[in-house]
Amino acid sequence: MISSKPYLFRGIYQWLLDCQLTPYVMVDATLNDVQVPEDYIEDGQIILDMTPSAIIDLEMGNESVEFKARFSGVTRHIVLPMPAILALYAYENGRGMVFTDEDEDDVPPSPGDNDPSSGGKPNLRIVK
Repeated sequence: MISSKPYLFRGIYQWLLDCQLTPYVMVDATLNDVQVPEDYIEDGQIILDMTPSAIIDLEMGNESVEFKARFSGVTRHIVLPMPAILALYAYENGRGMVFTDEDEDDVPPSPGDNDPSSGGKPNLRIVK
């Protein structure tokens, strides 16, 4: 099954912007392929302001979120793989979503799980 996380992320992000709130993303900076400025990492995590005026070249794909942002006057390319994104919320009131890793642990169903030929009668009846 495809992870719902990128879809939820995009939806919550747009909702925060529609509500004129400041989207903050909390990231696990210890995971592989995360590209963030190391000077701002605290306890293995970093929180980034994703307001459109604070970032450029935003790309929200199914595998990662990427954008450019300035830190102390230096433009940095930021890469946030989906598994590293812990939460997306409004700075003003904390409303948003904390993501669990349940999507990452999903096991695809085995071919016989929903196979109608696996025995038993169908449970269909006529409804009038």
